[in-house]
Amino acid sequence: MKNKLSGLSKILLILSSALLVCSAFTPIWQIDLDAPQYPEGLNLKIYADKLGGDVEIINGLNHYIGMKTLHTVDFVEFSILRFIIFFFALFAIITAVLGKKKLLYALLFTFVLFGVVAMFDFWRWEYNYGHDLNPHAAIIIPDMAYQPPLIGFKQLLNFGAYSIPDIGGWLFIGSGLCMLIAVIKEYKFSS
Repeated sequence: MKNKLSGLSKILLILSSALLVCSAFTPIWQIDLDAPQYPEGLNLKIYADKLGGDVEIINGLNHYIGMKTLHTVDFVEFSILRFIIFFFALFAIITAVLGKKKLLYALLFTFVLFGVVAMFDFWRWEYNYGHDLNPHAAIIIPDMAYQPPLIGFKQLLNFGAYSIPDIGGWLFIGSGLCMLIAVIKEYKFSS
């Protein structure tokens, strides 16, 4: 019985799975841009399978400083991310049904590893877009890069850029917290 999950841990895993499924259909991340000429602000929404928000306006502005335009088809991540999220949702359900602690530990480990890799990939994506500028752009400021922050705030010329999780990102984090609580509970219970 020591290797079996408790009922509470199984419920946490089912909740974790449901949160993941919801995150696959809601914006996961957002980058908000504020500037005097856009008092209502501009918003870039990042879903599991597409870009949303004010993409075309942002592309028009980015053209002047030499940034590449943003298009969903240019990112392989959008073709696989939803499937990865569904994989983790299914992994959580299978772990709950089979009730094995080793599966729970493997689930949390791979989930955290994926989160770290995903954040690095996002940073790399932002870095490339903010540093690989067209040398013939209309506006060139020597040694200026336009990389938005990974998390938090950064001033980019007259734009303030805020990068934070959106509803899907918070659901994703909540899913991971459910897994972590289950691991802590099971580890303490077996000690």
